[in-house]
Amino acid sequence: MSPPATSSPMQLEPLGASRLPPARASGTAARIATVVVALAASLFLLFIVTPVFGLVGAGGWRGLTSIVADQELRSSLLLTLATASAATMLGAIGGTPLAYLLARRRFRGRALLAAVLDLPLVIPHPVAGIALLLVLGRATPIGSALYAAGLRVAGSATGIICAMLFVSAPLYVSAAREAFARVDARYEAVARTLGDNAWRAFRRVTLPLSRRGLVAAAVVMWARAVSEFGAIVVLTYNPRVASVVAYDRFVSYGLREALPVAAALVLLAIIPLVALRALRAER
Repeated sequence: MSPPATSSPMQLEPLGASRLPPARASGTAARIATVVVALAASLFLLFIVTPVFGLVGAGGWRGLTSIVADQELRSSLLLTLATASAATMLGAIGGTPLAYLLARRRFRGRALLAAVLDLPLVIPHPVAGIALLLVLGRATPIGSALYAAGLRVAGSATGIICAMLFVSAPLYVSAAREAFARVDARYEAVARTLGDNAWRAFRRVTLPLSRRGLVAAAVVMWARAVSEFGAIVVLTYNPRVASVVAYDRFVSYGLREALPVAAALVLLAIIPLVALRALRAER
């Protein structure tokens, strides 16, 4: 009878099974993933930053001097600032109640209302201009009635305000809704128990607590209105805002003449960015 087989103290491992310890292999994969992610983020940042700094570097100084010397550019910038401010004011007046309603109330059709309010954000802006022209053009019932009353929309500063309001107001409503949603509804309930009606509770409690968020929403809307082009050029080519002047000079005279106007618009965009950062720093 043969003796029982004894297990060998050394077992042969499959080929390649012990190339890297599991912890070391995991660390190597993590480092490779980090490098890939960092490279992708760096390329994305360069893609965003390089055209902006290149534009400012190529035409920034000429843009600043053109604001003083170029009468057409100066007039277009003033028109842009005025119409964007008017559109933002109208958006705040009309959009604040809607934002509060969406933030505080649950009702049938709420999701549909929110989707309709967001619709201008996804419509191509020249299409938005065509849609406004179909409603507010001089040959339409509403447009002809307004024209008979002495208010011309298409081809006027009023048309610029309408175009800016249409494409930028959804941004205000969305941000204002979030600002109202961050205010605890119980504060309003406490004010109501102390004798305030709904309007007084909103004015004394909710509005002050959401003030910074509402101001930030208005700044975002104003910045979007200043940069609008597609809807404006369809509804109102003249008088021309700064974006239309930049496009017109590029088409008529080439890149060199468009650079100062484009650089001036980029420098103008710094204003709302600084305002937003200041509002966030106060929180």
